[in-house]
Amino acid sequence: MATEAKYSIIREVGRGSYGVVYEAVLNKTRSKVAVKRMHCNVPENVELALQEFWALQSIQRQHENVIQLEECVLQNGRAFQPLGHRFRKSDSHLLLIETCLKGRRCMDPKAACFLWFVMEFCDGGNMNEYLLSRGPDAQLNHSFMRQLSSAVAFLHRNQIVHRDLKADNILISHKRGSPIVKVADFGLSKVCQGKGNVNQHRFSSACGSNFYMAPEVWEGHYTAKADIFALGIIFWAMAERITFRDGDTEKELLGTYICQGKELIPLGEALLENPNMKLQIPLKNKKAMPADLCELLRDMLAFNPKERLDAFQLEARIRQISYGKKRQRSLS
Repeated sequence: MATEAKYSIIREVGRGSYGVVYEAVLNKTRSKVAVKRMHCNVPENVELALQEFWALQSIQRQHENVIQLEECVLQNGRAFQPLGHRFRKSDSHLLLIETCLKGRRCMDPKAACFLWFVMEFCDGGNMNEYLLSRGPDAQLNHSFMRQLSSAVAFLHRNQIVHRDLKADNILISHKRGSPIVKVADFGLSKVCQGKGNVNQHRFSSACGSNFYMAPEVWEGHYTAKADIFALGIIFWAMAERITFRDGDTEKELLGTYICQGKELIPLGEALLENPNMKLQIPLKNKKAMPADLCELLRDMLAFNPKERLDAFQLEARIRQISYGKKRQRSLS
């Protein structure tokens, strides 16, 4: 990337097991971008990189609440090759990825091989950090719920199932004043082939983060409605500020769970063990939640996916709930 001097990296802003994220600038305009580098040295990393690439490239139009991909660049040794937008499977760039990356070796086996994702820059960090640094705010929570339900409905309408929704994978932007959420991190996503209802597609590989996984994901037989369960966990934790401490990173994370003694059990796993369990909503403070939000959460967290809302029903229901809406004064 530095060879063409198109971007200049400023600093590292995040690091995970699958890649590193940097803050950078586009040298021509000095506008900020986020750059995610994924090392394609093992098949597992290649698969994650390709899934993220396909998900972001397959969207025919952009959504305000979905992270925008500016471009993707393939690095093979010291050579950098941009991968064009909207390409088709017959394109030579795709053949290069399929043979070079999925073949598990670069043209020069000793050379570095990376995929660089250049995306819009979000100045507010992730939603988990953003909310935990502020006091409870029902109006802000409602705004985030509305934005997230719109984003997931958009993804499902475009046959994309995220499969790893959590507060850490949702970014915050202040470009237009009010905080805007951006669904990001599509490494575990799936683009469903063909048209029709996305909820008809079935998946078998259990993936995601334990505290956000639906009961059927634990079993390995699930649909796009697993995304709705994950959103339900996020919404409930957001409204009541329910958190847990991650055992690996020691970070405080938003998430809902069941207590068994001193042990915290992911809600999806607990429901799988006891499908008849009645969820205690609200968990902490009855004044924090109106009845229509409690009912909405139960419909999002239903054990049986057939009884759970789909993304399009959720998008409509969010507009109707009273939670977080400004009360209008009546004129006498």
